[in-house]
Amino acid sequence: MSEKKTVLIVDDTPANVSLLHAILKEKYHTKIATNGEKALQLAFTGSPPDLILLDIMMPDMDGYEVCEKLKANQQTADIPVVFLTAKVSVEDETRGLALGAVDYITKPISPPIVQERVKNHLALKEARDVLKHQNQVLEDKVQDRTKKLDELQDVAMEAMGALAESRDPETGNHIRRTQLYVKLLAEKLCDHPKFHDFLSPETITLLVKAAPLHDIGKVGVPDAILLKPGKLTDQEFEIMKRHTVYGRDALAAAEKKLSEPSDFLTFAKQIAYSHQEKWDGSGYPEGLSGDDIPVSARLMAIADVYDALISTRVYKPPFTHEKAVQIMSEGRGAHFDPDMLDAFIAIAEECRVVAQTYSDAKDEVEKQDAVELV
Repeated sequence: MSEKKTVLIVDDTPANVSLLHAILKEKYHTKIATNGEKALQLAFTGSPPDLILLDIMMPDMDGYEVCEKLKANQQTADIPVVFLTAKVSVEDETRGLALGAVDYITKPISPPIVQERVKNHLALKEARDVLKHQNQVLEDKVQDRTKKLDELQDVAMEAMGALAESRDPETGNHIRRTQLYVKLLAEKLCDHPKFHDFLSPETITLLVKAAPLHDIGKVGVPDAILLKPGKLTDQEFEIMKRHTVYGRDALAAAEKKLSEPSDFLTFAKQIAYSHQEKWDGSGYPEGLSGDDIPVSARLMAIADVYDALISTRVYKPPFTHEKAVQIMSEGRGAHFDPDMLDAFIAIAEECRVVAQTYSDAKDEVEKQDAVELV
């Protein structure tokens, strides 16, 4: 058997209160208030009523004001309010409904009408509550599924990036480190006037997700060139530079299978294709300069170069953090966007922590050997 619903009766006339209580007591719990202040106290304290029968004409605080306060409070906003009134004008009804009332019962009170109106509005409220609960359950499921899809996307992107990096056994945790450098740098720049409009939290999330794909095009570079320990010839370097095109084209081919454009893939293409461009126009593949280089690619350039400097490569031993920052500083306005480089310098210590946390053991040994030799 379902629990009885509670009806709050608000009327300053004792005879009306007694009549309504007599009409409702067998099927419902009733609470009584003879003025607006007491009605609000009962509604806001303890368990709120399931429905309120509210007289309009009361001294001090009329029913309209009581209703307005009830609807303004989150705890009582959804409680059905049925006005009790001798007023029957269209203006009065319109005003009450505009304040959030669900119905009117006119005086003199008719017991059958009261019983039917109360029953119907309680049934409607219960149906709304059920629907609200179902919608919340559905929303929770959608959010959970979205979270799982986001996690799957993250794993897939990291796997694709790792596949490209696996051809160079010395890159180790390069993907994870550069992701975190991009995140730190973008968050530092998000309040900068030059980047504020672009670097929203949503965009930063997409940039971090796209970062692992920056070198995906290396899968198209022959091992003899990719793993060559010495300096590349001019011809070999031209082949190496093609990895930016391979990466962009692979991502563009994937994008064609989507029903609508993807900001994520747009950023991924920009990063893969343009992260080797330089601020002064001396980079590749197009020799872009300044603000013509996408923001995403400029961020990635700083993250990628810093990590390359502190890491072992087939063509060089790792530099210390201090030496890497010095080299990066010398590239301000030439290799790197000056504003971005200044932001990098400001977070350099945080980048050092990331590098240490996700260090490759071989790099740490070689750096220590270099320090001892000095």
